[in-house]
Amino acid sequence: MRSEVITVQTGSRPTVRDITAEAERFVSGQGDGLLHVFVPHATAGLAIIETGSGSDDDLLTALDELLPTDDRWRHRHGAPGHGRDHVLPAFVPPYATVPVLAGRLALGTWQSICLVDTNGDNPTRKVRFSFLPA
Repeated sequence: MRSEVITVQTGSRPTVRDITAEAERFVSGQGDGLLHVFVPHATAGLAIIETGSGSDDDLLTALDELLPTDDRWRHRHGAPGHGRDHVLPAFVPPYATVPVLAGRLALGTWQSICLVDTNGDNPTRKVRFSFLPA
């Protein structure tokens, strides 16, 4: 299995960051297999969604409605409402697996691999790509 960790800057506010290009570079020329993407953080996740058409903003809006940044959370260190960031991975998991065919991601036409980070307290994230050949 081939594996590599990249660093992604997400900034100080909730964001959906498309990392498809980085994933494509990682699997380029690898033949058939599976790409596993993993975020080793307790407050971030991965989503395979359409981007650039408002879906990324819609996802953040839905997460704000589902997991508001208020004082309801028992987990209270960090910025106000930070407890919700620790619940996020139950809804947006910290992993995704994508088929790779002839060294290319087998994503649908409008699908992108996105890092979802609602935790503005941690603006730098690590993402691990692992390729398992067929």
